[in-house]
Amino acid sequence: MTGLLRCLLPLLLLVAAAASATEPSGRWVLVDTEREVTEVREGGERLLEIRGIAFGRGGVAPLHLNGDQTTPLGRFRITRIHRESRFHIFLGLNYPTLEHVDRARREGHMDRAEYQRTLDHALRYGGMPQDGPLGGHIGLHGIGEGDPEIHRRFHWTQGCIAMTNNEIERLAALVDVGTPVVVR
Repeated sequence: MTGLLRCLLPLLLLVAAAASATEPSGRWVLVDTEREVTEVREGGERLLEIRGIAFGRGGVAPLHLNGDQTTPLGRFRITRIHRESRFHIFLGLNYPTLEHVDRARREGHMDRAEYQRTLDHALRYGGMPQDGPLGGHIGLHGIGEGDPEIHRRFHWTQGCIAMTNNEIERLAALVDVGTPVVVR
């Protein structure tokens, strides 16, 4: 572990733990997996509610592993907005987060070498790798040219949160890169 990382890691973990105890301030997105609802909130006020969203075929889980088709729970930020996605609009999330990587290491999903490669990648490129043991490319998106009936009836994604094209347009109009997203 690099000297800088060794010094910063305890501080990053402390900040992540403190942040997870409260709701974000300002504008943020709540994905309530139990109610199958996505909301945009400004503090405690609801600005938008989208019902009937779809998740990963594998359900939801505290930790998404590459290929398991689960939707990860946690606290994220929107890191990119792709308006010409095959899913109409794609709002990319910063999955995996440091919290997810640490959990994967503790639970034995990553060995020490993979853990170190992941942290080194984050330091070098400013984000976690998207093709490691925890996968990546998780976000909120529309259905693109997909079947609306399939969307209404099934959880069909590989780990993302999906809604209709009209709904993702309404959501995208209210958020930006950096907007916090809580998936619970």
